[in-house]
Amino acid sequence: MTDDFEPTADDAIPGLSRSDPLAAVSPLDGRYAGRTAPLSPYASEAALMRARTRVEVEYLLALGALDATPIAFDEATEAALRGVYEAFDAEDARLIKALETEGAAGYDATNHDVKAVEYFLRVRLAEFAEDGADGERDAPLDDAESLFPWIHFGLTSEDVNNLAHRLLVKRAVSEVIVPAVREVRDALVELAHEYRDAPMLARTHGQPATPTTFGKEMAVYAARLGRALGRVVVANEDLSGKLAGASGTFAAHRAAYPDVDWRGFSASFVRGLGLEHTALATQVNPCDDLAALFDALRGVNDVLLDLDLDAWLYVSDRYLGQEAVEGETGSSTMPHKVNPIDFENSEGNLSKANSDLTFLADYVTTSRLQRDLSDSTVKRNVGAALAHCLIGYSKTADGLGKVVPNETVMREELDATPEVIGEAVQTILRREGDTEAYERVKALSRGRSVTLDDFRELFDDLDVDDAVRAELKALSPTGYTGFADELVDEIDE
Repeated sequence: MTDDFEPTADDAIPGLSRSDPLAAVSPLDGRYAGRTAPLSPYASEAALMRARTRVEVEYLLALGALDATPIAFDEATEAALRGVYEAFDAEDARLIKALETEGAAGYDATNHDVKAVEYFLRVRLAEFAEDGADGERDAPLDDAESLFPWIHFGLTSEDVNNLAHRLLVKRAVSEVIVPAVREVRDALVELAHEYRDAPMLARTHGQPATPTTFGKEMAVYAARLGRALGRVVVANEDLSGKLAGASGTFAAHRAAYPDVDWRGFSASFVRGLGLEHTALATQVNPCDDLAALFDALRGVNDVLLDLDLDAWLYVSDRYLGQEAVEGETGSSTMPHKVNPIDFENSEGNLSKANSDLTFLADYVTTSRLQRDLSDSTVKRNVGAALAHCLIGYSKTADGLGKVVPNETVMREELDATPEVIGEAVQTILRREGDTEAYERVKALSRGRSVTLDDFRELFDDLDVDDAVRAELKALSPTGYTGFADELVDEIDE
């Protein structure tokens, strides 16, 4: 399909351009464009063009700093060159695309996205050399063409691409993804502290179980999310770049300048970009670092998927009430409904994100022999995976912001389920040496509906001290929460 494809007259929607979000093929750039917009500076094609330009410019400057090469730059020229990517704008992106697809500025179409960046730099350098021609200001360069051979000198496209992709992913994660997850964790911490002593029936295997508190359950998720986020931060810091030529051997570099320490140059250059250095590679950076990051993100998503499911069930059980949004429709046919749509939406997007992240982690770590190009198109979908993550995080945050724990319902259900104190009863009797403690409580409560009075009758028949009998009679479902309220403080350590 060509870039100038147009729908037939019967299929086209009059007045709707392809740039309109309503015409977007993906909901990421359509329905959810407002939520995914923060990723655009790191996940768009223009962002990749800018990152490639940065790598090429910094590489050119690094070559100029070598004694072996015949090029050198003063501070003003360095600033001017860095300005090419620092002031990169839509016009620059469009020129690169034109150089790739149709030809521009005297160059034929490259049909190669990285080569287009090389020619783009030639165009801009030539403009620098012309800036002083009219006498209005000094030219940053006297002779642009002498620098043309040094742009992309000795490099393969993957040297540029692997660094550019990691620069973008690293910023996307640190500037957008991590803060979004922290927002969810902060909301969980706030709920945990506010409702630390709100007793709630627990359910193991879906059945009534030893009571807990709503705050403690939120604290569990906050702690899990904090640990998972820590793994993401570490993996993001460990992103590692490669610059070693067509087969990872520095062959072209060494052929041109055999006396230069190209291995040291590469390590210094990559680390100067803020990345770790991959010393051993084929033409392709092995991408184990990206796979580790994707797996870490899945860990975050798994925690939140678990939370989304529990929150949905708590809403269903009326443990959580939802604040109705004025004007919002919950159901097209049932006007009374306030559906847990934020948690459901988050669940769907995080599940899609995990599917994408699993695929990416599996795919980008393989390459036939020293290089095949199938990973190139796959890596363009990293931004989509991050976008589904971001939608999920924002939707979970929205959901948490709307729910209000219904303490009355929680207490009523606890009062209606007195059998949960059975664990405490048999444990206290064990302490007193009763070898049939478990069996006594089992005979009273298993598979039966019991009341506190039934337990008290049992207590009256026990051969125990009055102090122990009083201890047993003081038990209640709402008071049987152990250290739940104090455990909330564990998330702050």
